[in-house]
Amino acid sequence: MRQYKNPLPTVDIIIEVEAGIVLIKRKNEPFGWAIPGGFVDYGESLEEAAVREAKEETGLNVRLIRQFHTYSDPKRDPRFHAISTVYFAKAQGVPTAEDDAQDAEIFDHHNLPADIVFDHRKILEEYFKDKNQKGGGE
Repeated sequence: MRQYKNPLPTVDIIIEVEAGIVLIKRKNEPFGWAIPGGFVDYGESLEEAAVREAKEETGLNVRLIRQFHTYSDPKRDPRFHAISTVYFAKAQGVPTAEDDAQDAEIFDHHNLPADIVFDHRKILEEYFKDKNQKGGGE
């Protein structure tokens, strides 16, 4: 029997709150700041995974706005090949670090942390560019 080694499906959620966007500081390797997100469970839709992961990592109930892009570079995650579908979401309240998040804070494009992991800096740059092109600039 042939064994298949497939990429792992994940989601990332750019959560917009009144003061900016929410990033989490990871408890596990690779260490640094990241867009909230995680693995899609078997039997779960991408949208369900996005809402669940946002709640698990930030304590926020999110309303998904739209799907942004899918990122599939095999080198985007140093641990394994993960394909991430990124969503824009809105939430109210103050994020709290939960699950595998050590910290959760609000940032804008002027004060992003230096130690952003994975390809999340690229994703955030594309997010801010998209937001500014659509007239939603800060």
